[in-house]
Amino acid sequence: MLKEISRKKCIHVMLVYTGGCNGCDIEVVNCVLSPFYDVEQYNVFLTWNPREADILIVTGCVTKATTAALKKIYEEMPNPKAVVAAGACALMGGVYGNIGADLGTSDFIDGPVKNIIPVDVNVPGCPPRPEDVITGVVKALPKLLEK
Repeated sequence: MLKEISRKKCIHVMLVYTGGCNGCDIEVVNCVLSPFYDVEQYNVFLTWNPREADILIVTGCVTKATTAALKKIYEEMPNPKAVVAAGACALMGGVYGNIGADLGTSDFIDGPVKNIIPVDVNVPGCPPRPEDVITGVVKALPKLLEK
């Protein structure tokens, strides 16, 4: 009962890194933990448990090594759930998606994220600005409220 009440009053965001430079991860964590943005004051919290997550923020190009784990995390999240793809790598593979240039995409990349799991909100940028990450989370909220 306590868990149900707390879940109704909070948004739990899980951050998943799937390969890249970590610039997007730094900006996402900046949204939550820095005193400047401090989204925790609005009851938005980071969680590392997919069973407690409402919104999954995915960063990185989705390497073949992380594809199965990303699918498993998505499946373990309770419904309703939303996915935010944050950053150029998550949206289109970024520099890693075209690392072979004229020779084509890398054999190590399965991404972008939309090729692996359904994506509800895209947040562009390299890295995305914290304000844009926060806006992406807000855009995902209506899907959580459809319940």
